Amino acid sequence: MAANSGKSVLFVCLGNICRSPIAEAVFCKMATDAGVVDKWRIDSAATSTYEIGNPPDHRGQACMKRHDVPMRHVARQVTKDDFMSFDYILCMDESNLSDLKRKANSVKNSRAKIELLGSYDPQKQLIIKDPYYGSDEDFEKVYEQCMRCCKTFLESNS
Repeated sequence: MAANSGKSVLFVCLGNICRSPIAEAVFCKMATDAGVVDKWRIDSAATSTYEIGNPPDHRGQACMKRHDVPMRHVARQVTKDDFMSFDYILCMDESNLSDLKRKANSVKNSRAKIELLGSYDPQKQLIIKDPYYGSDEDFEKVYEQCMRCCKTFLESNS
């Protein structure tokens, strides 16, 4: 997680071991490379409790290593505080979106803008599919989608 001093983004997927930690790592590296990481609070979380406390999937870690993207994360679940403290909560698919909107409705002072990360994809691939049951190629595809989406998201918030 990067320092807090301005904007904030929370990336969310089902278990917080594949897609959302990849998005978090990609965005953090982009913000670092752009010299604006100190203006962001960046984190990721899960809608479920399945993987709490676990590191990112080894295939995702290998993919990030191949692209020289640092990745350090321990899976956690979205909390009520997240809806009040993050500006953006960006998720990977319709199921995540539905779960997050339902949870946000139970938070009195929810201020986070909840969107699909894929809504920022210039190639219009709205859904970032879960690579968990897939291959290394599926993790590479998630990385490529996250690169495109995070680049557009960062540009639109700079």
